[in-house]
Amino acid sequence: MTPENDENRENRENRVAPVDPGGPVAPTAPADSSTPTPKGHQRRAALLDAAEHVLGSAGGAELTMRAVADAAGVRLGHLQYYFPARSDLLAALLDRILAASLARVAALAEAGDAADDPAAVLDTLLGDHDDPSLVRLFAEVWAMAAHDGDAAGAVRAFYAAYAGHVARFVRDRSPGLDPVAAQSRAEVFVMLMEGAALFRSGIAGSAAPATDAVLRRTLLGLLGTPGPEGRAA
Repeated sequence: MTPENDENRENRENRVAPVDPGGPVAPTAPADSSTPTPKGHQRRAALLDAAEHVLGSAGGAELTMRAVADAAGVRLGHLQYYFPARSDLLAALLDRILAASLARVAALAEAGDAADDPAAVLDTLLGDHDDPSLVRLFAEVWAMAAHDGDAAGAVRAFYAAYAGHVARFVRDRSPGLDPVAAQSRAEVFVMLMEGAALFRSGIAGSAAPATDAVLRRTLLGLLGTPGPEGRAA
């Protein structure tokens, strides 16, 4: 056996474990108990940047491990140390997007706005629809999920995690609400948000003040906040 060089050792320490398609997306962990190095985090981020570039510019059909490795300027084996399969890469990419959205919500408190204010949270989430590249990326991910079981598993895990955060927000505001009802509200909230992204971004339509007013009122009602024309359910 040849001695392990520094790069291979660091790659091994920072390799991600495969994601269980049936469970929620969570920050991926190293394959062993070693703590990932700062350089390892940077390398993972660079690989995810490359994957996002390929997906956004060439489409889901071109999102192969080889294409991502080429876009990142690394060997295929280097990519596979961090992400053994394309589904792992996609799951990590979706996890990063969700983490960024949650960070923007958490930043509301630092900016002086209440992070538990439904209107402020909704404005933050709807703001993602203003990024056409992000909406196009999700359109490609949905197309992949329609034809690829592993991609579908990563997408289901992403939305399970997203809905889980929304359900906790709903329960925190309405402690007496039945957990099943809170989860149902959360899932409908996510469905409306994702469909609205296509119509508000210019892909399937465009944003309109009257339509946005109805959308906001409906979404706030699901979060447990009455709109100006009625009560929350």
